[in-house]
Amino acid sequence: MRSARSIKQITPPVSWAELPWGEYYRVALERQLEPWWPKIFGFHLVKIGNLSSEIDTRSCLVSHQINVGSQGQNMGVITDPHYLPFATKSVDACLLAHMLTYSIDPHWLLREVDRIMIDDGWLIISGFNPISLLGFRKVISPVYRRQSCGAGMFSMLRQLDWLRLLNYEVIHHANFHVLPWQKSSRRLDNACLSIFGCLNVIIARKRTIPLTLNPMRATLLKPKFSNALGAAKNIHRRY
Repeated sequence: MRSARSIKQITPPVSWAELPWGEYYRVALERQLEPWWPKIFGFHLVKIGNLSSEIDTRSCLVSHQINVGSQGQNMGVITDPHYLPFATKSVDACLLAHMLTYSIDPHWLLREVDRIMIDDGWLIISGFNPISLLGFRKVISPVYRRQSCGAGMFSMLRQLDWLRLLNYEVIHHANFHVLPWQKSSRRLDNACLSIFGCLNVIIARKRTIPLTLNPMRATLLKPKFSNALGAAKNIHRRY
């Protein structure tokens, strides 16, 4: 598997407003997540990073919500997101709004988040889509690559592979917001054009058993009663 670790120093933005068209991104992401918050329940929701902290989660049923990041005035916990100060299996839901994009080691960050997640917990991830106008502009424009938005862009398939390796069941995934300089349009976010959306979102749940069972292993694990039943028949016949 190709490593996602960055050898360059990445400085995450302190807010959506710091990004070009950042406020449009925030509104578009909130619109995507709005129907899902009432379905997520539990005791603790952790919003990791400055961008996650600005996402409106008031409709979420989780009672305790806390912002976690390396800096920021609205943070409940100041820490390196790669070293979360929470007990193993203590968090019901976690929001990573573009955190993989600005992480120096996305694999490490995902494993750390997986450590604190409870069984059947909810994980929400968003990021930039490399197969979009943003991705195209990043390739052709050296000036754009130097901007804060020029951090890592990971395809949907690549992120889904990471989650499957950690045994997460993907409930929903989508690309959206085709034109970054305009407010989200339902006409542009249709099924045909959504593949070129600048943003992507994944909603997944942590599972404790393999999502697909190897057929050979399933045969080996299947209980065998034939011999025991045969012995019982023989004993019955003797008497």
